[in-house]
Amino acid sequence: MTTGTNIEWTEMTWNPTVGCTKISPGCKNCYAEKMAERLMAMSTPGYENGFMLTLLPNRLEDPLRRKKPTVYFVNSMSDLFHEDVPFDYIDSVFEVITRAHWHTFQILTKRADRLARYFETRTAPANAWLGVSVEDRKYGIPRIDDLRTVNATVRFLSIEPLLEDLGAMNLTDIHWVIVGGESGPKARPMKQEWVESIQVQCEEQAAAFFFKQWGGWGADGKRRAKKSNGRLINGRTYDEMPAAI
Repeated sequence: MTTGTNIEWTEMTWNPTVGCTKISPGCKNCYAEKMAERLMAMSTPGYENGFMLTLLPNRLEDPLRRKKPTVYFVNSMSDLFHEDVPFDYIDSVFEVITRAHWHTFQILTKRADRLARYFETRTAPANAWLGVSVEDRKYGIPRIDDLRTVNATVRFLSIEPLLEDLGAMNLTDIHWVIVGGESGPKARPMKQEWVESIQVQCEEQAAAFFFKQWGGWGADGKRRAKKSNGRLINGRTYDEMPAAI
């Protein structure tokens, strides 16, 4: 099953696995966990186990049925490189990606070490963009070095939720950086100067910069009763995409 999405930087989602487990501070208020619980309560196919990791091979060939070229976010409800997803199943996912050459597939993981290990003996398809989540210095920043070892058409960072000032970043061979604040009733704050620092570094190091949202806190540092969809930084919207799009 593929579905449309309101994620600003993609067009549709494809979830050949669902469910996950938490491994770092960025996972604390996981939107996918909450959504999976709601979908299980609604008896939605694929979510019988709630947020427990579940492989769904019946969904593998779904993108092949769509002939219109589409940008897919792979596993918006899971992590393809979760330690309990066998490499042979990941092989099956990338086989479909290779066959569906008219689409673009964005794969994002927090298991950067397993991503790097997988591609030690494999070649990423040209239409696969590979990315890692970077929420803080301790857990997020080291993932960038793992990502850099993989030869991919586009390597990208999802810095969402941005939980602290990341300091000086090495963006060598990183093509695209997405930044966003956390949403939801327990959203942690994001400061404007943290975002601005990343934007400047992207400009200096020739990485495309995409600002997704302020989330539960505004640029003024005040908590919002509802999600703030504002995307302005100093009066400007940043929606840059990598050259491969």
